[in-house]
Amino acid sequence: MAGMGSGPDHLFNLRNTFYLGAYQTAINNSEIPNLSPEDAVERDCLVFRSYIALGSYQLVISEIDEAAATPLQAVKLLAMYLSSPDNKESTISSLKEWLADSTIGNNAILRLIAGTVFMHEEDYNEALKHTHAGGTMDLHALNVQIFIKMHRSDYAEKQLRVMQQYDEDHTLTQLATAWLNLAVGGSKIQEAYLIFQDFSERYPMTCLVLNSKSVCCMQMGNFDEAESLLLEALNKDAKDPETLANLVVCSLHVGKSSSRYLSQLKLSHPEHVLVKRVSSAEDNFERALQSIA
Repeated sequence: MAGMGSGPDHLFNLRNTFYLGAYQTAINNSEIPNLSPEDAVERDCLVFRSYIALGSYQLVISEIDEAAATPLQAVKLLAMYLSSPDNKESTISSLKEWLADSTIGNNAILRLIAGTVFMHEEDYNEALKHTHAGGTMDLHALNVQIFIKMHRSDYAEKQLRVMQQYDEDHTLTQLATAWLNLAVGGSKIQEAYLIFQDFSERYPMTCLVLNSKSVCCMQMGNFDEAESLLLEALNKDAKDPETLANLVVCSLHVGKSSSRYLSQLKLSHPEHVLVKRVSSAEDNFERALQSIA
């Protein structure tokens, strides 16, 4: 599996920082000396994926030029795909063209980006076509996410076993274990909570970890704790879509108004699944009112 080199792993901290959602920290700490050309490309991919996670799509699109390596071109495609709905079709056709090219089609980052894009499209079978063979921890972790979205926790568990055999303590293995525990539910939610709690004790708190803990709390019925975690996340990033979406849900449960969070989510992330659901519910409500009038 990739990353099994015998020498020191210069990118270990950078990867961890990225996986746990400390994107600005990853960008700030990316000047690492003595990287091999291959490691330098991986480092640049992590930095640009961090910018994408922060919503800086145009920066990524303008910084990665035609001469850049295949993995970076793939990351640029993800930025183009996410930057506007108008780009989706052309980006997907470029992606399919590259995947069909035998010289680059098997590149791990290209496959990872393909899986990510098709997962966004909810075309899970197409995503798995490119990711199921695995080969890197990132790809196996993405497979876990895809299978969870398909409600196939049995397949997700098989992917997780591969990750555990390779490195049980890997940050992605721990995260994937927690995601699967959340999907399975019941008594497993407490186990997921403890994994996120462990991350929050060992690393600086991020929106990703705070949101993950809050989701565990909500599923266990601890809405007050969930709300305080989410407000802490909101302090870190007032525009984070997951924080706003979780606050909408949490507010309803603690009997507070969620309209302000929903308005913020609509403004900053009109494509968010919660916004679409609420919009269709509002449409139905309007229609229902009109039919009565």
